[in-house]
Amino acid sequence: MLIKRPSDVIPSEITSQTLYEGRREFIKQAGLASIAGAAVTAGLIQPQIACAAIPATFSKLQPSPFSIRETQTSLKDVTTYNNYYEFGTDKSDPVANAGQFITQPWSVTIEGLVQKPRTLSIDDMLKIAPLEERIYRMRCVEGWSMVIPWVGFPLDKLLRAVEPLGSAKYVEFWTALDRPSMPGTRRPVLDWPYVEGLRLDEARHPLTIMAVGLYGMKLFNQNGAPLRLVTPWKYGFKGGKSIVKIRLVDKQPLTAWVKATPAEYGFYANVNPEVDHPRWSQAKERRIGEFFKRPTLMFNGYADQVAQLYTGIDLRKNF
Repeated sequence: MLIKRPSDVIPSEITSQTLYEGRREFIKQAGLASIAGAAVTAGLIQPQIACAAIPATFSKLQPSPFSIRETQTSLKDVTTYNNYYEFGTDKSDPVANAGQFITQPWSVTIEGLVQKPRTLSIDDMLKIAPLEERIYRMRCVEGWSMVIPWVGFPLDKLLRAVEPLGSAKYVEFWTALDRPSMPGTRRPVLDWPYVEGLRLDEARHPLTIMAVGLYGMKLFNQNGAPLRLVTPWKYGFKGGKSIVKIRLVDKQPLTAWVKATPAEYGFYANVNPEVDHPRWSQAKERRIGEFFKRPTLMFNGYADQVAQLYTGIDLRKNF
């Protein structure tokens, strides 16, 4: 297994091509907002989407050796086709309903089995962990996928700052619950707030990041502003959005979808084309922007990096 480290790459001193193209795409899509009506306009242009410490766009991002070289999904699709049930269950609901969600100021509490529990702003986190651009495949359990250029930092750097105890085995992620601005939470779709979890070694893996932006810009509300989890070898529901609390614990967390329907959604949520969802096959996926389906890759194409985490584990039973 070959895992390159960010230190092996010289940081970019100029605006990256992805950042340039992201800005250009953003301007173009803002001009096309009338196609999707006022809801898209609200989602693309108006939301309060990040801590003031983060600029509207990023420059001199450290490039990442973990990035893939594949055609990126358009900014329009990434910001208008979303799963974020707090704002509604239709794919267009988040962009239509997330504009009133306030993400400034923002703080995250890190607690539980740690030596140094802390409450940090986004600005505090960026002092601990410099930002990188990571271009990742992302696969939804429903059968669609995207390629997204995230802006973020390794979660492990954040965990190091709080010094996990030896008894810590798992990491819980608690997301925001703001019923007045989150219409989806007024229905019992899930047991709110949304809670996700990883094993500690998964959380500390080099591929796992906390994202604060995409396409060279700060996160949009509908994409999980101002801080979300990204684990590219797992199905998308593992990526908790708008995180407000991180807890290190010694027992496997009861996560939102496992609690709601354990026969359909397992704790691990590793992308595995050999394990079907009870209601559909996972063998193929549709990349957003493409017509034909493509074969789904084991661990979403990241098997070389993460397969060793699951040595000796039955991935059909522990799906």
